Amino acid sequence: MRVGFAGTPDFAARALAAIAGAGYTIPLVLTQPDRPHGRGLKLAPSPVKAYAAAHRLPVAQPRSLKDPEQRDAVTGVPVDVLVVAAYGLILPPEVLAWPRHGCLNIHASRLPRWRGAAPIQRAIEAGDPVTGITIMQMDAGLDTGPMIATHDVPIGPADTAATLHDKLAAAGADAITAALAVLARDGALPSRAQPAVGVTYAAKVTPAEAAIDWHAPAAAIERKTRALDPVPGARTRLADGALKVFGAAVAEAGDPRPPGAVTAVTAAGIDVACGPEGHERLRLTVVQPAGGARMTAAAFARGHAIAPGVRFGLGS
Repeated sequence: MRVGFAGTPDFAARALAAIAGAGYTIPLVLTQPDRPHGRGLKLAPSPVKAYAAAHRLPVAQPRSLKDPEQRDAVTGVPVDVLVVAAYGLILPPEVLAWPRHGCLNIHASRLPRWRGAAPIQRAIEAGDPVTGITIMQMDAGLDTGPMIATHDVPIGPADTAATLHDKLAAAGADAITAALAVLARDGALPSRAQPAVGVTYAAKVTPAEAAIDWHAPAAAIERKTRALDPVPGARTRLADGALKVFGAAVAEAGDPRPPGAVTAVTAAGIDVACGPEGHERLRLTVVQPAGGARMTAAAFARGHAIAPGVRFGLGS
């Protein structure tokens, strides 16, 4: 069976490696064009391209599949099925109809919950106890196609976007190779329509969302710090610049204080008043000052004269 592949980040590269490891013929790998990366802004290949190049798989990097010339160069390669994982380009009808068995998407949620661009971050932010992987037959909608298989992945209380990404990437690789094995054996895949109820959308995370609102409940802020770790990082402000928060815990409530005000500094971290009335407490445990490395909040407090009464701001 000839399996085409379309994907860009590490999440997709892990699925590509699993498909290649299962022994399928991969006549074409699609990935996004090289992008500037690092302080020198040198063009760097995507993780999918890097894997494909290392294993001598044919690669194409069209800037748009809506352009007939670029699209025809892709669809001229015979494939039986196209596996898509976090590719980043919209597939027009001509591409969806290209493979004999259509296009299978590896989506990082239990559809129909968290359709869209940021299902990992939104699941953590919402406090979901479980998420998962859905193998879906793609159609023209946004993650609306029939479901072929679903696999649960629990969200632990310490999971960040990075750790949950790794769990889902491993589950996605297993799920797609299992689906391809059924397709190769039976020549078809059973599927079922997505439920009409329970639909939610995982909008792309914007830079503005990274700013911590200290009027929010402590539990909501704690989830935000994990959902935005490592990128872009939940952030707040002090007089001398921005501060990212990468570790936090809900602490014991206390007397009302202005939201954002430091109420205690201990070896365990920096306690900050939060919530609508300022009686909740969030303990910062790991922070990163602008231009610096991650450090314990206690170490940051010692080096920056953080004491009760200091107030964190809301801005970027």
